[in-house]
Amino acid sequence: MTKVHEKKMIAQNKRARFDYHIESTIEAGVMLQGSEVKSLRQGKGSISESYASSEGTNDLYLINSFIPEYIEANRFNHSPTRPRKLLLKRRELNKLLGAVRKKGMTIVPLNLYFNSRGMVKLEIALVSGKNKADKRATEKERDWKRDQSRILKGDMD
Repeated sequence: MTKVHEKKMIAQNKRARFDYHIESTIEAGVMLQGSEVKSLRQGKGSISESYASSEGTNDLYLINSFIPEYIEANRFNHSPTRPRKLLLKRRELNKLLGAVRKKGMTIVPLNLYFNSRGMVKLEIALVSGKNKADKRATEKERDWKRDQSRILKGDMD
């Protein structure tokens, strides 16, 4: 019997799919303190304004993500917007950093979730920016799909 891989979603960055062309995605671990994990287990946290950066080092950090303080932690609490190190294999990290340096791409977080083992994981994407026309086309396609589903739903009643 195989184990079902289920994800318990904590936070999503829906804006990233609208603003960027997603080239590839990678699952990364996140180095967290205990109070941060406790806060995430309560379903709190935001990655909508965050991005990944190397900050001049050979490591990748999640910048500007928000994990609120865990009230019960008292003086052992964390800073809500501190940079958090992303845990990747060296080959994956070199591939991402090389693409950012050479092609002018960006690394953006898409989803923050608990995997089936209860570990906090972050799905990051290597992206390039969309221009205004691309954004309009995306919006037009989304509206058409919504209208299409309404039409099909109306025909079946």
